Amino acid sequence: MPDLEMLLLRIPNLLVALTLHEFCHAYMAYRCGDPTPKFMGRLTLNPLSHLDPIGTICILFAPIGWAKPVPVNPYNFRHPSRDDILVSLAGPFANLSIAIIIGSTLRVLTITNIAIPIIALKLLGLGVVMNIGLILFNLIPVYPLDGHHVLRELLPSYKAKEKYEAFNRIAPFLLLAIIVFAPGLLWQVLAPPISAAFWLFTGMNFDGFMRILYYL
Repeated sequence: MPDLEMLLLRIPNLLVALTLHEFCHAYMAYRCGDPTPKFMGRLTLNPLSHLDPIGTICILFAPIGWAKPVPVNPYNFRHPSRDDILVSLAGPFANLSIAIIIGSTLRVLTITNIAIPIIALKLLGLGVVMNIGLILFNLIPVYPLDGHHVLRELLPSYKAKEKYEAFNRIAPFLLLAIIVFAPGLLWQVLAPPISAAFWLFTGMNFDGFMRILYYL
């Protein structure tokens, strides 16, 4: 369980990351011809419309969590296959944009040797880490994550999609088992790309930042 400081650092990053992630899903669906998100009150930047109570508690106190999925009706899409991919990628793209903006801010502050309070460094750095983590996790091609929709629409044949959906009857339970019983395994997979992206966006060493985050 995170200490109070870590909890306070996570909350604003969580509100921004999940709210913009779900809003961008809703906005892209609306732009692609589906009014469902608007009718369901999801075309908003109000965090209360997007946060799932249990998922929010999990992401605050555990390594994983979720927001309320945006309801969409793919039959309303103008180009169903393409638009499903666009809607699915809109959320991760929002997190990528946040990570780049925050990371670029940290990079500029570092290059110009502008001193910032350690708590601000932790807040901004954790924002980059959380958003990169959300991108990578959501792109895992397992139902109901965004990556599932993307890969399904990219498969070349109906038979391939049938086999993929059959696999996804058990895949979510396998992923859940890894999260619950072997979270270290998931971290081993995600840590290298998180570390690389963190350095790319901020110019800072990831391991060095993690030591600052937890020990200073």
